[in-house]
This record gives sequence, C-alpha cells and structure tokens, in this order.
Amino acid sequence: MKFSTPIARPTTVSRRQFVTGVSAASMLYGVGGLSASQLVAATQSRTQQPPQLLRGTQFDLNIGYQPVNFTGKSRIATAINGSVPGSVLRWKEGERITLNVTNSLKVDSSIHWHGLILPNNMDGVPGLTYDGIKPGETFQYQFNAVQSGTYWYHSHSGFQEQTGAYGAIVIDPKEPDPVEYDRDYVVMLSDWSDEAPEDVFAKLKKMSHYYNFRERTAGDIWQDVKDNGIANTWNKRSMWNRMRMSETDISDVTGYTYTFLMNGITPDDNWKALFASGEKVRLRFINAAAMTIFDVRIPGLKMTVVATDGQNIQPVSVDEFRIGVAETYDVIVEPSDDSAYCIFAQSIDRTGYSRGTLTPNTHWTADVPSMDPAPILGHRDMGMDMQGMDHSMHDMGNMKSMGESKSGMGSMQGMDHSRHDMSNMKGMDHSKHDMSSMAAMQSTGLGKAGTGSTSEINHVTSEFGPHVDMRAESPLDGLHDPGIGLRNHQELYGRKVLTYGDIKNLYPTIDTREPSREIELHLTGNMSRYMWSMNGIKFADAKPLELSYGERVRITLVNDTMMTHPIHLHGMWSELETGDAAYMPRKHTIIVQPGSKISYLVTADAKGRWAYHCHLLFHMPGMFREVRVS
Repeated sequence: MKFSTPIARPTTVSRRQFVTGVSAASMLYGVGGLSASQLVAATQSRTQQPPQLLRGTQFDLNIGYQPVNFTGKSRIATAINGSVPGSVLRWKEGERITLNVTNSLKVDSSIHWHGLILPNNMDGVPGLTYDGIKPGETFQYQFNAVQSGTYWYHSHSGFQEQTGAYGAIVIDPKEPDPVEYDRDYVVMLSDWSDEAPEDVFAKLKKMSHYYNFRERTAGDIWQDVKDNGIANTWNKRSMWNRMRMSETDISDVTGYTYTFLMNGITPDDNWKALFASGEKVRLRFINAAAMTIFDVRIPGLKMTVVATDGQNIQPVSVDEFRIGVAETYDVIVEPSDDSAYCIFAQSIDRTGYSRGTLTPNTHWTADVPSMDPAPILGHRDMGMDMQGMDHSMHDMGNMKSMGESKSGMGSMQGMDHSRHDMSNMKGMDHSKHDMSSMAAMQSTGLGKAGTGSTSEINHVTSEFGPHVDMRAESPLDGLHDPGIGLRNHQELYGRKVLTYGDIKNLYPTIDTREPSREIELHLTGNMSRYMWSMNGIKFADAKPLELSYGERVRITLVNDTMMTHPIHLHGMWSELETGDAAYMPRKHTIIVQPGSKISYLVTADAKGRWAYHCHLLFHMPGMFREVRVS
C-alpha cells in the first residue's frame, strides 16, 4: 500500500480543476468492480450493516465501494469502513487524534472534518487545503481535538457524500459536561437516491423543477379565483410566469427519488433507541443529507435544545426545530416508560420523512404522525416589503383555518397583488451603487457588535447578468423567522418552533471587539437554468475573499433566491448576531432563509485557504468562495 504524507504547502490545484472534479469524481457509481455474489446479497436483504462505534486516539478508515439495498434494488454506495453511515468516531477533548484514511475507490477521494477547528492542511478540501487522496493511497490526518460536542465528517470529493461517504463525530469534554444526561444517541439524518448523483444533477440542469410534482393545477387556480377573485388570481399567476418560477418549488430534489434515512435505516425499517425509566436521553441530531433540510419533532415530548453545531447553548425548550444540511443540534428529552415515541423528521417540502422510535421496549413502536401541509412560497420569500399592501379585501379572521397549505405564510393568500408589477424585477435602477470592487462591498455604517448590520442592501453590478433571475429588494431579517412551512405553528398546532433568535451561547463571547469592516455577499442564482453563484459570479470565475489575520469582520448574507441555503465557513467560527453581544452563539453552518438577510461576526484567527460555500451539494459548484487569511 502506498502511503502519502500530509502536505503543508498550498496546493497548486486550480479552481477549475476543483469544479471539474465534481462531475468526474464518482463516475463509477453503480459499478465499482464488485462481484455478482455481492450484488445478489445486497438485492436479497435490505438490512444494512450498522456503523461501528470507534473510541480512542488512532483510527483506520477505509473509503470503498459497498453494495446496499435501501429500496428493494441493489446499488453501490461509497462507504466508510463498509457501512452507510461510516463509523461513529468518539474522542476526548484535548487528545491528539491520528486518522489513517485509505482510498480504495478507483477515483480520488477525501475526508473533511466538518466543524472542527484544526490546521489548514488537515481540513480535507481538495484543490484548497491539499491534493486529496489518490486511489490506493493512505493519507494521515493528525490534529488536536481542541473542542467538544457533536460534529461529523464527509467526503469533499465530487458527489461521494450523496452516495454514502459520511459519519458522525462525538467529542467528550475534558471538564465535567454542563449538560446532564443518562445516555446519548447519534441521530444522523440523510437522503439516498437509487439514481446516480450525476444523473440527478444532469436532470436539474435540463429542467430545474424535474423532481417537483406539486405544480399548481387548474383546480388550484379555480379555488384561488373563488377565494380571491379573478383579478387577484390573474395578477398572481402572471407574476410567477414572468419570473419563470414556481411557488411550490421548495426543494430541488424531492421524495420522488429520495429515501430519507435515520442512521442508515429507512422509515419502513424504523431505527430504534432504548431508554429506561426516569432517564434523561441526549439525542445528537446531525443533518448529513446532500440536499434535504429537515423539520424535527417528537410528538408527545418536549425537547430541550442544549447545543448547536457542537457548541453548548443556554437551554431552550421547543416542540420542533429546523435542521439545515450540515447543522447539528443536541436535545435532551425525558420520556415516560409507559410509551414509545416517534422521532419524526419531515423534509422541508413535505415529500417524505425519516423516522425512528424512542422506546423502553423493543417490541413497542410509535404511531407515525401525518406530515404538515406542503408550503407555498409567498411575498416574504421573494424579499418583498409587505408594508403598504392592500389588506382590505381579505378576512384575517380565518387565518388559522387556512394554515400554510394555501399560502406558505398563513395569511397572504388573499392579498391584492395588482399594485406590484414584477415584470421589471430584473431591471431595477441601481445606478447610484458603484459596486464594481470588493471595497465597495464593505459597509461604512457598521452596527454595534451583536446587533447586525445597519447598512442598506446594495446589489453588485455582477448580479445583473444571466446568472441571476431574481434580487431581493427588501430582504427581512431571518433571525426570528422559523422558515417557510413552520410559520404560525404555535397558533396553528400549539408547537413552539426554534429560531436562531432563541439561541444564546452558554459561555460569554470570547472576542468582544467591534468589527472593523463588513462584507456583504448575495446568494444568487438562475433557477430556470439551475445556475448558482455568489454576487452573480460562479466559483470558477470568482476572486478569493481576503481577510487579514486577527481581524474581526462582519459578514452579511443576503439571499436573493427563493431557496433556503445552508452556508458553511471552514476553519473559523461564525458568531450569529442575535442581539446579545455578550452571548453570541458560535456556528459552523447557518441557514439563510429565502428573500432574507442574516449577519454574523468572524474572527480571522486561522491562516490559510478556506472553503466557504452552500452545503446543498448540487449548489456548491457555483455558490462557493475561497477565503484567504494572511
């Protein structure tokens, strides 16, 4: 076996090589050189090998092809140590960790340690931090575990993450844990398709709504006419047609092709977790999906959220929470031993779900709740200011009965859209904003640390090209928004939903300096062409974002699209500005709601080249930046 050593120097792989690798790295999906007997065995059984729990300081991981059967059909996964998910790695804070990762694939591979603070050359991003792992070679990762909490790892090569190359990390604290619990479980959510990811991506490029089978019908239009009148219905339909968008387009890839898994187990096979009487159970939720955002609840149980992205927070009691791709949430539950409980994670578009059972008895199972109504995009998700709209024509008293199944907002269905001409949405006058340089993106009106940006939203000139089909002119603050499909759940169902505004770090903010500058980035795309970018510029053509070592900077993200984007910054913490500068929560991945903005502070305390991107796998090739700290 050939053994390669870590490379400390900057890699010479170009941005274009990185992007090209996305389409080439998993070309052998579904083949893999496996024997006929292996394929037959996979076809005959849908029982998957559970991931091993590995403890210690030295680990051997193997990335290879593995036959699996999640749907009744045999397919080949990209597995780590022979299972999907890969082995659960359990470490202790303060220890020196060594991981020998062998690539048994026929193409290059890699492992990124998501959310871990570590040296740049250990981060595991081909083309930025190292050259990746060649077929047949072993790469040794070595770093100190400088933090505790719930994290995960995954391939950062091509589409291997979609085909199974991911696993959980739990790091126990060296000091007594501030969270009391009697037992804990990893609850890893993911999505699986029998289709090769390259085929899924190709279909989206040809028809972005290929997997959306909830387009509006003639029956829906007739109902809209009865509810809102001909004029309002005509104006609304015309608006969507001019924008070439669909108000039902919530997820790019849906349950039509996806099977949603919990710890590698299908909903039919029902993953189970045992507890004993009187126990406090810690559930470590990880969203390892490629493209699916989940809404999680456990009917009959309150959840106390105690950590997000591995960092302890002041406990918050909720009934449900949204977990974006790559986020983690730890919750404490106190179940009664006279019942079993369904751990229910429905997809954001309500086309499917993952589920498990928390039970004191292996023979007991829990009823699976019905999914909530499918949400529909509204004005808020377009980044439109709702003040001044004509509300006189609709009755707000029946909002509860309407729910979100008709409007996506619970109250917008009958609004008068006749005053809103959307035909010139792409041609608004921004002549007063000279945004041609990076310096112009930096706000001159910084707000106080912890309170967010006070500057106006400016659209850069590059947003007015073929890569962009929409811009949010009045984006709302996404901090207190539960998100589309979850709004008004307290009123409708009596369920409290977690928002970012509820989160406060358990410990005081470490870096209390005011930011010295602000960077405003727009998340952009052309949905009909399935093109994704930042500031209208795809990654292959973009210049790096330059940060000076040690500086404190505010990043404001403006989502100009009508999709929800989970944004991940490698190597450094993103400290959410929730209004309390003394206890700013530290996150590695942040959801940016459609048509909204959100801000956070970053201390540039890690030199090197770092990845910064949307964690939706098929958005990442375009919605990606390199961050250079020097």
